[in-house]
Amino acid sequence: MFLNTLSPADGSRKERRRVGRGQGSGLGKMGGRGHKGQKSRSGGFHKVGFEGGQMPIQRRLPKVGFSSHMAKFSAEVRLDALNVFAGTEIDVALLKAHDLVPANTKKVKIVKSGDLTASVTLSGINVTAGAKEAILAAGGTIKE
Repeated sequence: MFLNTLSPADGSRKERRRVGRGQGSGLGKMGGRGHKGQKSRSGGFHKVGFEGGQMPIQRRLPKVGFSSHMAKFSAEVRLDALNVFAGTEIDVALLKAHDLVPANTKKVKIVKSGDLTASVTLSGINVTAGAKEAILAAGGTIKE
């Protein structure tokens, strides 16, 4: 096998469209562009979203809402998910290792959902007010 003998598999690459090579080609005369108009001319294209001078839809519609770019880096963990870590110190790396939060998570917040029966120690993790009461009631501690 030599480099000059290599070629793609048959049918894997389309032949390029040969425009303006006679009527028999199916793309002669007008070259598939139709009759007249801006799109039939060379260089006759306009920017995406252009509506011929009419106010474009992306400018007509109201802008509503807000999407935080930090949302993809933060995650919530339910209180009852911490029961498996009885007596251990929990941080973000431990939660990632047990697949309780995605790998790209930077901030974690514990929310009060379910019951906590084990005593745990949290470090570097945010906690809601209700979850804080439940953790302290179960004998756990929270390090800031």
